[in-house]
Amino acid sequence: MNTELPHIQYILLVDDDSDVLSALSGTLQRPDYSLVCCTNAEEALGHLERQAFAAVISDQHMPGMNGLQLLEKVRTLQPDTSRLLITGMLQVDTLIGAINTGEIFRFIAKPWSRGEVIATVENAVQRYALLLENRRLQVATQELNVQLASANERLQHNLEVVTEQKESIDRAHDALRQNFEHSLGLCFRLISTFYPLLGKQAQAVVEICRAMAATEYFTETERHVLMTSAWIYDIGLVALDRALLHKLFTRPEACTPEEHALLRYHPVIGQTLAAFVDQLQEVGTTIRAHHERFDGSGYPDGHAGESIPWTARCLAVAVAFVQSGMPKEQASEYLQEESGKGFDPEAVRLFFRTSRLSDLPRNVTEVLLSDLKPGMQLARGIVTPSGMLLIPEGQLLSEVSVLKLANHSRLNLVTERLMIYT
Repeated sequence: MNTELPHIQYILLVDDDSDVLSALSGTLQRPDYSLVCCTNAEEALGHLERQAFAAVISDQHMPGMNGLQLLEKVRTLQPDTSRLLITGMLQVDTLIGAINTGEIFRFIAKPWSRGEVIATVENAVQRYALLLENRRLQVATQELNVQLASANERLQHNLEVVTEQKESIDRAHDALRQNFEHSLGLCFRLISTFYPLLGKQAQAVVEICRAMAATEYFTETERHVLMTSAWIYDIGLVALDRALLHKLFTRPEACTPEEHALLRYHPVIGQTLAAFVDQLQEVGTTIRAHHERFDGSGYPDGHAGESIPWTARCLAVAVAFVQSGMPKEQASEYLQEESGKGFDPEAVRLFFRTSRLSDLPRNVTEVLLSDLKPGMQLARGIVTPSGMLLIPEGQLLSEVSVLKLANHSRLNLVTERLMIYT
């Protein structure tokens, strides 16, 4: 059924008295009304079978079929049409009952006044227009639901592709297919499972970005983009081999140019994977650009200045602070030194405005077993493959605990990632 609102509203007038019809049509003459006049119910029904009417106005007393009988048929043929009855003799109880049961919209008592007729018909036409608009909105809503269902099906397919590529995230993707609303937290857990240091660093980046996003310098969309990107900015690293990633974190000087090139490509992969998490294109764009430098010497595209999205410039400051591997004081000095070179000065200023040094999360770095020294504090507990806790998270290492751990590793190789607070 066509629910497009017409520009011209058709109104059917029915009365066996031609003088009354002439007076009524003269009263209702206006540019947006098209009036059709009939002198009997049979002629009116013929018009109703060919044309949709906004309102039907019928006299009650007519030979053959009376007004109420005609309007009852109108209700069957065109349920949305407003039905009005002109009468001077019908009992009020009958009229009220007809209105309450939906047989007629209003009645016009004889003798009628010009103002009363015009106002009543305007209300009747408005009612008809509202009914059509409501139906149009219902159809539009159904179409949107179909489109949303199709989009969900496409998303489901994309998630299945990712699942096939990563056996380690099979169970997580099963949960994602069941509840998309948990997808962001799920992807963070995937990153943490794939390489625990990335998860630790992402948590710290999220804390910093949350404080920055709470200011007035972001639109609602930008806040959403920054926070979503903060959780999964390094998701592209899951495409690298874990051994290579471990090498990049612990012995970057030993990496070949080709291996460094692989690392520099991870923001591009991250942009692609971000599309599976959030439909907003800006999330992927922010992740792609979070290693660009304000002076244009960054990667992967060499963008500079304000050509880098504002959300990416802010994310870059948070990521650099967390991934610097330095104590908080030194990391803060590094940001100040790089302001205007590596980082947008406005983003650096916003970082210091929203982050008190004492409240900032402690930075975490990954080390080799041979790098452990007394006085270091573990950022992650060390557990044997059998599940036995060797040293809990947060414990300060002593000479004895370092020696004990080294001796244990000679007999039972420690495969846990070793992370310390800097």
